[in-house]
Amino acid sequence: MPSSFILKTAALPPVERLVRRSFLFRPLVRRFIAGDTLEEALGHSESLCDRNLQVSLDYLGENTQSEAEALAAKSTYSQMLDRIAESRHREKINISIKLTQCGLDQGEAFAESNFREVLRRAQEKDNFVRVDMEGSEYTARTIEMLTRVWADHKNTGTVLQSYLYRTTEDVDQMIELGMRTRLVKGAYLEPSSVAFPEKSKVDEAYVEQAKRLLARGHYPAIATHDEAIIRELKQFVADEKIDPSRFEWQMLYGIRRDLQDGLRAEGFNVRVYVPFGDAWYPYFSRRLAERPANAFFILKSLFRK
Repeated sequence: MPSSFILKTAALPPVERLVRRSFLFRPLVRRFIAGDTLEEALGHSESLCDRNLQVSLDYLGENTQSEAEALAAKSTYSQMLDRIAESRHREKINISIKLTQCGLDQGEAFAESNFREVLRRAQEKDNFVRVDMEGSEYTARTIEMLTRVWADHKNTGTVLQSYLYRTTEDVDQMIELGMRTRLVKGAYLEPSSVAFPEKSKVDEAYVEQAKRLLARGHYPAIATHDEAIIRELKQFVADEKIDPSRFEWQMLYGIRRDLQDGLRAEGFNVRVYVPFGDAWYPYFSRRLAERPANAFFILKSLFRK
């Protein structure tokens, strides 16, 4: 089942209503989402840290509809940083944010002001803020804003998506800046005019870009659950004598716990992306697209008599 079909189907109102309302899907939702509240998510995060893993805590939500919504999201980011500072695992937990959640659709200057305020709060708490990459219409604006704030705030980094044609150039720019970069394959529904439609091409680009970051990047995050790619990159690290302390693997909450623990047991740094909040459906849809068996289960339930 192609991921594009799953994303389009998941966007249908009847499908969303079914998933949100039916208790049958709660275990599946809870597999990927660490709760509705910050306290729930922190509890799960500390349990991960007890396993000697690290965490990037993500408050779900994107494309705020008003300045008030964006200011509320900024307040939540501050609460996250404050609570992390009180955690017994404070050194293992950082946060991820989205610029559209900071109000990018309401204005560049407004969003940048909110973003800078979050970065100042994070500096006070000796923490790091990752800026998630969203759909391709925001890629250039996200990179431009990060580049502007970089001179004043080195406690930030971003995410690049290998399926976009532009990403190799963006990787080189981040290496030149010295900015921490998480590399992902990409999970949004994108046209072939801006992104590789073939999985093989995405995988090829991902491996090449990951090797660039591992060799020359500043503490890159290699985010994948693809065991074949992990094996190839582990061999590259060994061949190039790259110290494991120079980078980290990243994986999603609820996916391949065995792989997370296995890499950690081998001496690698592993960080788990832990999402929480009630605005979980778009994120959940993208996880379904990556795991077609789960999407097929929902479709069968939707059309069952």
